[in-house]
Amino acid sequence: MADNPFQKFRGKYRIPSARLAGWDYATPGAYFITICTAGRAHLFGTVRNGQMILSTLGEIVREEWEKSFAIRRELECDAFVIMPNHIHAIVRIVPAVETDGPVNVETDCRPSLRKPQSPPAKTGVAYRAPKSISSFVAGFKSAATKRINEYRGTPGESVWQARFHDHIIRNQQEYERIAAYIAANPINWDQDIYFNKE
Repeated sequence: MADNPFQKFRGKYRIPSARLAGWDYATPGAYFITICTAGRAHLFGTVRNGQMILSTLGEIVREEWEKSFAIRRELECDAFVIMPNHIHAIVRIVPAVETDGPVNVETDCRPSLRKPQSPPAKTGVAYRAPKSISSFVAGFKSAATKRINEYRGTPGESVWQARFHDHIIRNQQEYERIAAYIAANPINWDQDIYFNKE
């Protein structure tokens, strides 16, 4: 019998991580990410004549997406598109800005002065490094889900797939190809791999 790549945790199969093994997803660089709705449901609007028309839920997602970057200085969004059932984006983690100014008083309350802690032991619960792509996506999804469920009156209902797709962008040519793909996504919607008629 072949080895089963899936392991059970609390009686349920767990899918191995889709993240690149050994890569620190808090490393400065550009990342292409795709976040899909649960069941790929068309929640965020419709595409008409090659234009994405956002629904009220799509507007909520856009607002939360923009807020996510307003509160995270380490992240920049170079390109994004909200589609009926997914979001594509190029997200960049930018290096921390060094200053020559005065250093604040040292206290154990400042995260930069705390003793480094090891990631938690493997318990079956995902560990998300602070200021990483995974922690950003989790925070965004949580904020958008909360507002969407408040609007719909559906507390606790899933809006997103549990996971998301990422690709580390390695060079300028790849960056330009992905940015063009994102910009053309509404025009090419009926050929998109996430397209499904509802």
